[in-house]
Amino acid sequence: MPVRVRVPASSANLGPGYDAFGLALDLHNEFEGELADDWYVEVSGEGTGRLSSGPDNQVAQAASRAFREAGCPARCASIVCRNHIPLGQGLGSSSAAIVGGLMLGGALAGLELGRERLFELAAEMEGHADNVAAALSGGFAVSVSDGEAFRSVHVNPAPGLAAVIVLREHPLATADARRIMPATVPHRDAADNAGHAALAALGIALGDRDALALGLRDSIHEPYRETLVQDLLPVREALVDAGVTGAALSGAGPAIIGLVQGCDDARALAHAAAIASAVRPMLLGIGRGEVLALAVDRDGARLA
Repeated sequence: MPVRVRVPASSANLGPGYDAFGLALDLHNEFEGELADDWYVEVSGEGTGRLSSGPDNQVAQAASRAFREAGCPARCASIVCRNHIPLGQGLGSSSAAIVGGLMLGGALAGLELGRERLFELAAEMEGHADNVAAALSGGFAVSVSDGEAFRSVHVNPAPGLAAVIVLREHPLATADARRIMPATVPHRDAADNAGHAALAALGIALGDRDALALGLRDSIHEPYRETLVQDLLPVREALVDAGVTGAALSGAGPAIIGLVQGCDDARALAHAAAIASAVRPMLLGIGRGEVLALAVDRDGARLA
């Protein structure tokens, strides 16, 4: 019998929360799988014609990892991926594939992995935990690593949070965005980020507009990645002028996220939609792609 999984997009970093913050968004990839004699992956939507249809597909690799965890490494599956999360934009498409594959594989093998073990496996496969934590748990997640293991704390954001996502016509490889980062940063920049990250987290958790507006300022990755995303500053200014509380690169970019606050989620989303409509014509003129208004996903990945 087929198994179905639904996994949300996620925006990591959110300015100063480099490799630590993740926010789940109401845009999903849907995966359906059943046991088969060999590996086969069908992709529709985002990544059609680009993503592999064989065992090297990231969803299949994650499902295979779950089979090994269950003690049945020789099992294979036929998987259908209905992808809505854009590739190479900084919206957690890789993490969604890993989380979805692990959950599919576990369910097909009859293995109750549990959220904690799912998180451990997903973070291990992804190499960092910010996106996978948010994709698994929904809402806002803060992740850390002690050098041996990843840890994550989930926070349900205060009511009244939504996002405006400005895509770029051409994606950016995460490897390129990481390669441009320096090996070390000045002490004052690290200290500055610590304070701003705390403010941003409080702003999201408590719904404090002033804390969030002040907190979404980064000193340790965005200044370097501006050479790859050269319109970061004008897009951020356009979003703030249109009414977002603050804006930052989404993950490694090139998408830019603006966070919008309101009295409740519905009003915040309506405000985000109005902002998206206002800035869309201007941003299309500078090579930006679609502008999305998205609610926060508060549920995380789920078996359908």
